[in-house]
Amino acid sequence: MADYPDSLKYTKEHEWARIAGNRATMGITSFAKDQLGDVVYLELPEVGAQIVRGEPFGVVESTKAVSELFAPVTGKVTKVNKELVDAPEGINDDPYEKGWMIEVELSSPQEVSELLSAAQYQELVAQEG
Repeated sequence: MADYPDSLKYTKEHEWARIAGNRATMGITSFAKDQLGDVVYLELPEVGAQIVRGEPFGVVESTKAVSELFAPVTGKVTKVNKELVDAPEGINDDPYEKGWMIEVELSSPQEVSELLSAAQYQELVAQEG
């Protein structure tokens, strides 16, 4: 499915994670982006910050709402997409490539197995939609 790439893992809160070794890059799904409307502001943690699975790690503000971002995994932030903070509309254009938010070094790699596959996420979205 193009809207939910099979190469990603998903949360019930509509975040995605791309796992590569002991690192996870994350952002929000196209479903979340569509629900929010045009994203106009983004607040993300600094490099070096610790994030905890299921806990808020940032804020996204759109023309419709302000929403917390929930961490798909636990870890230490190693990269922040500064371009996205300066131009958050990148999420509207491409939530999976240009719209990545942060990268973390995994503290608990076993958490990845608790995330949803693309097919499971698709079912969740179908139930919510």
